[in-house]
Amino acid sequence: MGQRLLIVEDDSLLAEAAADYFACKGWKTETEENGKKALERLRRESFHLILLDVMIPGMDGFALCRKIRRESDVPVIFITARVMEEDMLNGYALGADDYVTKPFSLPVLYAKAMALTGRIQGEIKGKDSFLQLGDLRADIRSHRMWKKGEPLSLPPKEYEMLIFFMENPGRIYSREQLLIRFWGYDFEGNERVVDNHIKKLRKALGACNCSIETVRKSGYRLDVLKESRE
Repeated sequence: MGQRLLIVEDDSLLAEAAADYFACKGWKTETEENGKKALERLRRESFHLILLDVMIPGMDGFALCRKIRRESDVPVIFITARVMEEDMLNGYALGADDYVTKPFSLPVLYAKAMALTGRIQGEIKGKDSFLQLGDLRADIRSHRMWKKGEPLSLPPKEYEMLIFFMENPGRIYSREQLLIRFWGYDFEGNERVVDNHIKKLRKALGACNCSIETVRKSGYRLDVLKESRE
């Protein structure tokens, strides 16, 4: 059985061209022009890859990607005419896997799709449900966390943030990226909510060799210290 592709794009000619190209390669392709309808379909059906335009009616691509990531790890490639670095960073913060900008080459798009789905499937086959970093250990499937072997109880938002940092140690994320990643592109609050949750996480980590550090004028990163803080 071939891989399944969902193309969410309101340019019918572009969507049809991409769908035909992938179909010729043995993929089963479906298209949607509306973000809300795409989300409804994703909740009914499973796909191996989503090609997602940013500017679509019903729900923009950023908002749709955020909702997808709350429910699924399906790979997402943004297809968009928006080439600003800020847009790309926001997309990656939301969980997108890659970007292609219009106009694009169908063979190049297909090569990206094959490389991405091949890597994801390989990771799934060998993936352990446990995540270990320094004094921290998490069971992703059961949503449980331990610190130095003792259970660590965290509210859902702090748990999600800590898992994200554990999966990306040493990488710096700005307040804006974290705000979009965990509260959504259309969140009406301000960036201080990020600081408040980081403060709570630091308190929960306490005497631990995993530390969420503030990088001046840049954001936050998770560092693993040589020794646990006492």
